[in-house]
Amino acid sequence: MNKLVVLGAGESGVGTAVLAQQQGYEVFVSDRGVIADRYKKVLVQHQLPYEEGLHSIPKISKADLVVKSPGIPDEVPVVQYLLSRQIPVVSEIEFAAGFSSAVMVGITGSNGKTTTTALLYHLLKRGGICAGMGGNIGDSFAGQVASSHFDVHVLELSSFQLDGIDKFAPHIAIITNITPDHLDRYDYDFDKYTEAKFRITKNQTESDFLIYDHDDPVIRKWLSDHKVRATLLPFSTEEALETGAFLQDEKIVINHHQKQISMDIKTQVLTGKHNQKNALAASMAAALLHVRKSAIKESLENFEGVEHRMEKVKLVNKVQYINDSKATNVNAAYYALETLRTPIVWIVGGVDKGNDYMELMSLVREKVKAIVCLGIDNQKILQTFSGLVDLVVETAGAEEAVKVAASVAEKGDTVLLSPACASFDLFENYEDRGHKFKQAVSAL
Repeated sequence: MNKLVVLGAGESGVGTAVLAQQQGYEVFVSDRGVIADRYKKVLVQHQLPYEEGLHSIPKISKADLVVKSPGIPDEVPVVQYLLSRQIPVVSEIEFAAGFSSAVMVGITGSNGKTTTTALLYHLLKRGGICAGMGGNIGDSFAGQVASSHFDVHVLELSSFQLDGIDKFAPHIAIITNITPDHLDRYDYDFDKYTEAKFRITKNQTESDFLIYDHDDPVIRKWLSDHKVRATLLPFSTEEALETGAFLQDEKIVINHHQKQISMDIKTQVLTGKHNQKNALAASMAAALLHVRKSAIKESLENFEGVEHRMEKVKLVNKVQYINDSKATNVNAAYYALETLRTPIVWIVGGVDKGNDYMELMSLVREKVKAIVCLGIDNQKILQTFSGLVDLVVETAGAEEAVKVAASVAEKGDTVLLSPACASFDLFENYEDRGHKFKQAVSAL
């Protein structure tokens, strides 16, 4: 019996352990931290052996295969040890894909991948397709393969998950955009990060599709320098395309296989250029999977977006509070600031991942009346923006940040939580940050 070790007992790891046991592996789960109760219950229920608080090298080194959590960098000693012993270390996505015959749609990008994933899943479900959604969102992909049968899996894929693939090949790959993010995991080398994103297409064949943002100069440069076997299907909000998807007179137009689909999007719920791009990518993929035009149009009109992404929380004293906690990089914050048409009290800050705030300067100068810092180290934010806005205040938690923002905001303003940073200095993750923000707003 092959021995499989899972490193990390979160959503991804526990789903992998259940699937591996189902497939006849002898499984051992190892987590250097404390395993959450809800995941420990699953391990106990399936009688899966585990350890927490350490990685026992004697046990781990007996593995024929190791599946590691995407949150564990390759540079940590236990992974380096396994690689030195030539024990394969792969991602959950790589492992689980080998046990599914479903059509795979993989979606990656620095921003927009969560909304595009959720939107495509919505389009497929409303279009009558038996689809599952997983990867970096929702239930683990491996857990779904173990417990369900879907005809299509829609997978949000981070660069960390893609780093751990070998043979995984989605039938449809989507790259929403590529801007600097997670550079601390890639030696502060943007080219390495870009290469990680393009791993999504490395195993695709001529019968597969790569949908990508034609307006993104980084993507276009990479594609001009590298040979891709998949059929290329660009999307654009800037120009009409002979092949692909684009906007024209408030319509989505899709050209593919000498056919054209045109859909009016005046009544689409999602707003902003970034969401237009998400809609183009998702609509193109849905069309490839034979969802009817009428179903796509109707689904675009009733899709309400995802939590923590430009989520309208509450109107208090005629001030709108918006939770954009998922904006963990500069480009995501740019989209948020660009979308709003009212004066902004901007709550920003957290763990800086090598951010360059210069691209936000014109938007901040034009739209932001006050900045409320939400992080332990705000030095770079203070240095960048102190001369641009009248008021910059440092705070030490969501409740304090909201109270300060409320004292500054006036009728018709928007208080925007769009941190442009990771959350791990003050919060468990971006969801925890968003929930605490919403709790503080509700208490006003």
